[in-house]
Amino acid sequence: MSSSLSTSQPTPPRSRVSERIGSIAESATLAVDAKAKALKAAGRPVIGFGAGEPDFPTPGYIVEAAVNAAQDPKNHRYSPAGGLPELKQAIAEKTLRDSGFEIEPQQVLVTNGGKQAVYNTFATLLDPGDEVIVPTPFWTTYPESIRLAGGVPVEVFAGPETGYKVTVDQLEAAVTERTKVLLFNSPSNPTGAVYDPEETAAIGQWAVSRGLWVVTDEIYEHLTYDNVPFTSIAAAVPEMAEQVIILNGVAKTYAMTGWRVGWMAGPVDIIKAATNLQSHATSNVANVSQRAALAAVAGPLDAVEEMKTAFNRRRKAIVEGLNAVPGFSCPTPAGAFYAYVDVRGALGDGHQHQTSAELAGYILDEAEVAVVPGEAFGPSGFLRLSYALGDDDLAEGIGRIQQLLAR
Repeated sequence: MSSSLSTSQPTPPRSRVSERIGSIAESATLAVDAKAKALKAAGRPVIGFGAGEPDFPTPGYIVEAAVNAAQDPKNHRYSPAGGLPELKQAIAEKTLRDSGFEIEPQQVLVTNGGKQAVYNTFATLLDPGDEVIVPTPFWTTYPESIRLAGGVPVEVFAGPETGYKVTVDQLEAAVTERTKVLLFNSPSNPTGAVYDPEETAAIGQWAVSRGLWVVTDEIYEHLTYDNVPFTSIAAAVPEMAEQVIILNGVAKTYAMTGWRVGWMAGPVDIIKAATNLQSHATSNVANVSQRAALAAVAGPLDAVEEMKTAFNRRRKAIVEGLNAVPGFSCPTPAGAFYAYVDVRGALGDGHQHQTSAELAGYILDEAEVAVVPGEAFGPSGFLRLSYALGDDDLAEGIGRIQQLLAR
């Protein structure tokens, strides 16, 4: 009697994490902020310029609305997955007031922070292989959300020589037969660049001529300086109404990063589809947070103006301080609360560091100051510093960098 041995090879072990999720990079800005906070908790005097988070408390009238909401039993239950009807109405009215673009409440989906609005949008618009033009430097979450939705981010870089703003010619050169979406962010994270009305209209008209969707992130709309106007691309080019998605939220304007309320606004069919997605992913945003957001968007902008005055003061101080560092060149940002400094003059031949990631690590280790390297937002050679922190910490942190790099 004979026997035979199997010659088949053992099945190789499969990854415990899916390829789709395993390919996503950690948020670089949150990673830097977490490291800074961990070092601080360990007793090191770290100053963090990493996270774009206002240091102000949420205005009192918003907090009071949340306290009242928490005591009302109707907020202890499920609510519509797409958002409280009264909040959607207030967002529609606020969009007309601030963006000059008219929408109806059924064109709004309230999301768990701006990041869910970003993901919902790309998941709803993109099929595998669809391309999204991403002006670069970009916010770290954009390309990861695009990839997670099956899309392909196509970076179009604009440096300080052009004010970190892309041109229509650059966009035209990036178009392929797979291009479906143009991402637009003004005021910009990470650069603070603000497209003027003419530039905004030209880009919008180009997108319409190409039949592209435009996804416009307007979360820094109230933070512009030196009389620079905010221009909504949706209002500048009304004919794109059926192919534009507006992303926004309360986090930056009202110092509500921890409340987690954002939204997307757009054509009814897209919002309905995105709402279906959210109904299975998270369902409704926490009702207490929604009630707080309602008080914010329907209320006055006095507190916003007070915060903006402080940001403007810090903006001037950080630009002056960074430009005093050898090899650094920092253009004055026109919006948001970030300085995006060109450090290529402090890298490469004749210098200790070759990349901005190496330089950022050195600054954290030696000066105990946390900054985010340009690799998180596109090409190496830059650092992003948020000036949404206290005046004393800002002065101390910049002083440490100056002292370290003047050696």
